[in-house]
Amino acid sequence: MTASHTDTIYALATPPGRGGVAVVRVSGAGAHKSAAVIAGAKPLIPRMTTLRLLRDPQQGAVIDHAMVIGFSGPVSFTGEDVVEYHLHGGPAVVRAMLGALKNQPGHRMAEPGEFTRRAFENGKMDLTAAEAVADLIHAETQLQAQQALRQMDGALSSLYEGWRDQLKRALAHLEADLDFPDEDLPDGVAEQVTPVILDLIEDVQAHLNDNRRGERLRDGIHIAVIGAPNAGKSSLVNALAKRDVAIVSDQAGTTRDVIEVHLDLNGYPVILADTAGLRPDQIGTSGADAIEGEGIRRALQRAESADIRMLVFDATDDTLDHHTLGLVDENCIIVANKADTEGSRPVDITGYTAIDVSARTGQGMDGLINAMIERLEQVVGRREAPSLTRARHRDALEQCRGHLTRALAAPLPELMAEDVRLALRALGRITGRVDVEDLLDVIFRDFCIGK
Repeated sequence: MTASHTDTIYALATPPGRGGVAVVRVSGAGAHKSAAVIAGAKPLIPRMTTLRLLRDPQQGAVIDHAMVIGFSGPVSFTGEDVVEYHLHGGPAVVRAMLGALKNQPGHRMAEPGEFTRRAFENGKMDLTAAEAVADLIHAETQLQAQQALRQMDGALSSLYEGWRDQLKRALAHLEADLDFPDEDLPDGVAEQVTPVILDLIEDVQAHLNDNRRGERLRDGIHIAVIGAPNAGKSSLVNALAKRDVAIVSDQAGTTRDVIEVHLDLNGYPVILADTAGLRPDQIGTSGADAIEGEGIRRALQRAESADIRMLVFDATDDTLDHHTLGLVDENCIIVANKADTEGSRPVDITGYTAIDVSARTGQGMDGLINAMIERLEQVVGRREAPSLTRARHRDALEQCRGHLTRALAAPLPELMAEDVRLALRALGRITGRVDVEDLLDVIFRDFCIGK
């Protein structure tokens, strides 16, 4: 963000388009000045909603009868003076309001995430809480929203700051021993610090070993639907989605590419992928078959990278597809489709239980959904401890663990202290305590305007 941080910024804080109410937010030193010009000279009482007649000061035209709320910094979302205009939600009203603000001295349209960035820069929240604001806005399931709320309330921040406090105390002892060798300090400071570092390494490692629960909840758990041509994969995906998202045909090879559909299963965000029927012999062929071959290659690639594989067998086939059988493992859900069809038979795979369903009639679908939820709980799990939600958190914690491990093996106290200092800096980068200026544009650029 290259615009001046001293400008007064404004933006529509609710979704664009028609609605019952539209909220325009203004933040900065000029927020109350422009309110006096647009909403009347009578001062706003902080944190109190008042009904005002809004006028464009240049044209004199009435904009709206609106509810106006003023906040005085630092007791506001951004830590600055803030005014919110709760307008009638018609596009013409919003355009007129934004136009009136544009003409006010020192005012400009806010950039994506700039309100939250100012809140961070003014000490109203740390980076983990700021990221949680974006996660909460984009949450589509209950578990995603709960995770974002915990993080926004400081669950991650408290954990990392607790670790930083322990390291700061350890570093203080090490530096005191180095800086004041002639003072009457306890002997064996390094030996006293070692148990603290060992405990922290264990805690950080346990935090990292969460099976990427937080990241999976935030981004979605991938389930790949895999099987032979005409096993009924597309019909099954349509039945789970409760709408037609994939083309269904008796002709083999109809599905040529990966088709994704997003589901909410008991709060878990699921990305269900319909894939091309497995005929690996088609890979590398030319002509019209080359398209199907590429689809099969992508299907195998998706099967490899998925969090969970749903292997679909045709219960009416005399023999089970050997390509699909080759993908059976403990990370899969086995489905016997077309179980309602005359001539269907049980799918018998030693050590595994197949779920009999009919994508056509809905038979067995409740059992399949329950099995999917059970597998999701196994893969992602439920736990009270705060979880990592971003790759940058994981990267910083891995760096922290590496510095602490080197500190234990350091041959000199000076080197041990330096590694502890580097571990502290790695933790600080997560919450925004140190070296974060280069991260801010990356973190806030994906926010929506007005937040």
